[in-house]
Order: sequence, then structure tokens, then C-alpha cells
Amino acid sequence: MKKLKVQDLIAVGIYTAIYFLLMSVCLLILRFVIPGFHNLFIPAVTALFSGIIYLILLNKVPKFGAITIMGTVVGLFFLISGHFPLAFLPNMLCALVADLIQYKTKLKENVRVMASYIVFSFGLMGPILPLWFMKNAYIDSLVARGKDETYIAGVFAHTSNVMLGLCALAVLIGAVVGLGIGSRLMEKHFQPTIQSHKG
Repeated sequence: MKKLKVQDLIAVGIYTAIYFLLMSVCLLILRFVIPGFHNLFIPAVTALFSGIIYLILLNKVPKFGAITIMGTVVGLFFLISGHFPLAFLPNMLCALVADLIQYKTKLKENVRVMASYIVFSFGLMGPILPLWFMKNAYIDSLVARGKDETYIAGVFAHTSNVMLGLCALAVLIGAVVGLGIGSRLMEKHFQPTIQSHKG
């Protein structure tokens, strides 16, 4: 297995920045289209539009560690931007698992890429999972940040178990469709195939 070089890290940084940009644009659009639900569905919509970035990353930096670095940087961004402290863990863990699937398994390439992207996309649920699984701690963190009761009530207004299931299903669908879109864009505008991992 080849190790990541300086130019690889630079490339990962560039694609991560583009990923952030896409995520920010998606969030901005969702704020207007579905206010109140935008935070819940940003993982799915980001997965829908970021498949091409993921494929380019695999193509340009086909080495173990690149996916993990991207996911970890995204998680650290959530951490330093005021999200719940544990929100970064799903990003880091999902990225690591995605890396392992992509470079440490012997699945067929198309299956491997799809599985790794789906797992990677679920990492973006990190900031919203505490709404269901660590509610009291999340409320305490909001209070510590100076949020009032009205704001807190709004945050939890749509956090039913059904909504959690819908969010997860939306991420799955978004990732599958997003990778399909990304594959077509790769074939049409970039290289005809994704580099296969060797070794």
C-alpha cells in the first residue's frame, strides 16, 4: 500500500474544501426550501450532490487514509464551529470504515465504491444524532451557548423516531443516487473509469 505524499494531502485538502462548499450551498438552499427541517436533511442532500467529489478523490488519491482525512477534517469543522462536542465522532468513524471498505476489502469495485460512499455519507448525521440519543446533554450545551427556551424547542420540534428513520433513509437514497450522478459526470467529463486499488 502506497503512503500518502505531500501532494496527496494537498489534493485531499482541495477536495475537502470543495465538499465544504457544496455542503454550505446545500444548507443555504434548504434554509429557504424547508425551514425548520434543513439541519435534518442536510446530510442527505449533501450526499446527493457530492458523489462526484468522492469519485474524484478516489481517482486522484487512490490510497488508504485519504477518505479518513477528509471525514476527520469535516468532523473537526463541526467541533470548532460550535456543534455538540461529540458530533465529530461519526464523521471520523464513518470515514475510517469507508476507507477500510474501499481499500481493505476484495468486493467488486462498483460495490466497494458504493458501500464506502454510503457509509461516508452517514457521517454527516453526526451533528443531528445527539438530538435523539443525547437529548439532555445537547440541551445543556445549547443553554451553555446562551440559547433560550424558544430556540431549544424549535431545535427539537421535529425529532420523532419516524423523522430519524426518514433522515437515515434519505441519506441512503441520496448517497446511491448521488454516486450514480457522480459516475455519469466522471464518464462524461473526467476519466472514463475510477482507478482500481491495487495491492
